[in-house]
Amino acid sequence: MRITPITPGTKPELAAQEAQILQARGRISDLYRVLLNSPPIAHGWEQMLSAVRNKSSLPAGLRELVIIRVAVLNKADFEYQAHVPIALKEGVTQAVIDAVTEAAYPISHIQQGWQASMAGNVQVALALTDAMTRAIDVPDSLFEQVKKHFDAQGQIDLVATIAAYNMVSRFLTAFHIGH
Repeated sequence: MRITPITPGTKPELAAQEAQILQARGRISDLYRVLLNSPPIAHGWEQMLSAVRNKSSLPAGLRELVIIRVAVLNKADFEYQAHVPIALKEGVTQAVIDAVTEAAYPISHIQQGWQASMAGNVQVALALTDAMTRAIDVPDSLFEQVKKHFDAQGQIDLVATIAAYNMVSRFLTAFHIGH
């Protein structure tokens, strides 16, 4: 790691914040140990990412596939390893996870791994993930597809998830967390 992580329990002024992270996450990961070097950032991070992960209108499996795709595109192994078990727990098959990890994921694998009503949502969400992560700019034609598959809240939740996990993966990569 490029920065010294905070050892939980060593700074009394962080006790309440550490307790909150423990309650929300079940542990204080290396990511949060680094974030605790800046208590205000750690607090905001926890608030934002908890909303993205726990209060989103996106189906949990779809959310996790988007996060995994961002991790793959940004070469953030720590993030990938953290979210594969969650995706599996949410009913995403290993075959679909494997397909999403490929540079040009085969749409047929995605379609086979999801009920027909969700397959289109998954394809559009992954296309948006690729556009936002690789090019940043989203073509109007793609966003028209997003609008067809997601209502206003779904659009916000999807874009916020992709953006938030790009932030996470870039933070992890910059500080060499999980290397």
